[in-house]
Amino acid sequence: MTLLERITLYEKLMRLDKPIGILLLLWPTLWATWIASAGHPNWIILWIFVMGTVLMRSAGCVINDYADADFDPYVERTKNRPLAAGKISKKEALILAAGLSFFAFLLILRLNKLTIMLSFVALFLAASYPFTKRFLAIPQAYLGIAFGFSIPMAFAAHMDTVPAFAWAMLVANLFWAVAYDTQYAMVDREDDLKIGLKSSAITFGRFDVAAIMIAYACMLAILTAVGVHLRMGWLYYGGLLAASGIMGYHYQLIKHRDRDKCFKAFLHNNWVGGVIFAGIVLDYIFQL
Repeated sequence: MTLLERITLYEKLMRLDKPIGILLLLWPTLWATWIASAGHPNWIILWIFVMGTVLMRSAGCVINDYADADFDPYVERTKNRPLAAGKISKKEALILAAGLSFFAFLLILRLNKLTIMLSFVALFLAASYPFTKRFLAIPQAYLGIAFGFSIPMAFAAHMDTVPAFAWAMLVANLFWAVAYDTQYAMVDREDDLKIGLKSSAITFGRFDVAAIMIAYACMLAILTAVGVHLRMGWLYYGGLLAASGIMGYHYQLIKHRDRDKCFKAFLHNNWVGGVIFAGIVLDYIFQL
């Protein structure tokens, strides 16, 4: 195998060819960064968090495939992944994940003590999430905490404290992850049932679509309450309203549980995060 071929396999293992995971991790990071800094982020801190997001999402994908190496060959969507196909060894995967995590930690060392301490929690969450699919009925909730832990870290980095409403934003992200990752899990439901993995799509059963819409509603309600607490302007709520419209479109996609449309809805959540971020940014700009 040539060096270029091996690098390509590593790229696929880290899912750099599928950036949706990076975006779903990045949006709540950006929400928190702008709110924590009142619309004036420290650009060095912002760069650290963006790069850290890419590195930790990549490490998380590697750990996920390591954990699922014995299951992925039996799932249609994942059977050709590098580890599942035997093109990369488990040892290589662990070394790669460790290297990515190490470089992410080097970035965090530039920040304050509280942020560094929280980074250890974030690492634990990212490393342990893949294994929760063996015993948690709704592992997507755990994913929401793991994917949203950059929220308290962003507040810690900018304010050297984590206010209560930051934890509320983390809960909002938990509900969002349950919504979008249930859409994702609906694609794999039949395969997961065969191999014995757990997911929210299996747990919710015939109430899966209703559960997704309720999770969306909870997310919006919490972010609305955060906006009221912070006395945000109408542009902030405009972003939430736009997000609710996108969520309504997702309902149209998933209501018949077509696998391709469920996956399309999952990918489309990028726009949910994006319009909420746009509302936050524009609100701070026009409050000046």
